[in-house]
Amino acid sequence: MKHKPSPNFDDRKQGNIKYLIMHYTGMASGKEAIDRLCDPDASVSAHYVVEENGDIYSLVDENNRAWHAGVSKWEDDQDINDLSIGIEIVNSGHPYPGYESVYRPFPDTQMDALIDLSSEIINRHHIKPCYILGHSDIAWRRKIDPGELFDWALLAKHKLGLWPTTINMDQNIEIDEFRFRQQLEKFGYDIGDSGEDLTNLISAFQRHFRQENIDGVIDKETLLILDALVNMKINL
Repeated sequence: MKHKPSPNFDDRKQGNIKYLIMHYTGMASGKEAIDRLCDPDASVSAHYVVEENGDIYSLVDENNRAWHAGVSKWEDDQDINDLSIGIEIVNSGHPYPGYESVYRPFPDTQMDALIDLSSEIINRHHIKPCYILGHSDIAWRRKIDPGELFDWALLAKHKLGLWPTTINMDQNIEIDEFRFRQQLEKFGYDIGDSGEDLTNLISAFQRHFRQENIDGVIDKETLLILDALVNMKINL
């Protein structure tokens, strides 16, 4: 563990830590990302950064509130920063206007280090698997990280998050948008009002839980995966 203290933090208001939130840095290098997370003018930070070679940097003490989640919501919680530990995983991320990059898989060495770090965190704070989430889960209107190449299934094998069990595609099920909304909300997503377009939210769900097909469409497989996850959460 390497220490690179960031000035960008404040006190937790509630004190209890409920969530572990995964991000990618979305910058050209780990150094560039760490410099930004430690820049007082940037007003962003995270508790940890995990480099591609497995090096881990501690930026903000877990007892303090880092500024990584931004405008976000899960269940009825809206100040996710206050209730979470944030980990930034070095990856150049998806390109966007003005930023050219090649989104790439996360190296095994990096994932191994992330698993070790995350396991220590959830044991310290007794974080439930259903509260280990991506930035795109809690802020789907504006974020897509850590993205579809992030190996959530591997994390789940280490009890770091939920992953859908085997899905029986032979089941008869009606594709019902209203019911899908209800299930998304029950799982924890912010579904907004009844008139809001859910395409980006469906894509965010698929980016985490059905990574091979992110089309933003409510289909049978997506609905069955969601049903399985809701049942897993209920039975934790």
